[in-house]
Amino acid sequence: MYYILLSLCTECCGVDVMAKVNEISEGRVTVGPGTLYTMLSKFEEMGIVKKTREENRKKWYVITDTGKELLWKEQERLKRQIADGEKILL
Repeated sequence: MYYILLSLCTECCGVDVMAKVNEISEGRVTVGPGTLYTMLSKFEEMGIVKKTREENRKKWYVITDTGKELLWKEQERLKRQIADGEKILL
């Protein structure tokens, strides 16, 4: 979810999202088409992303303000997890 939303901070189509997730995560995360399009459909229903255009079977999406807020909350949650781990491990 996190990487998909990061990739949608700029408008892009599904194929571009998969490539961006791979790029942003430096290859640590890959998203297949089945997972991606299922998530995009759910995100769209929840108002987290919106479809901006459609040509033939290709669809472009972008994150909404609601999605950005969710993304910021997720980032803060991840930071807290790291801080909790550092308390124990360091």
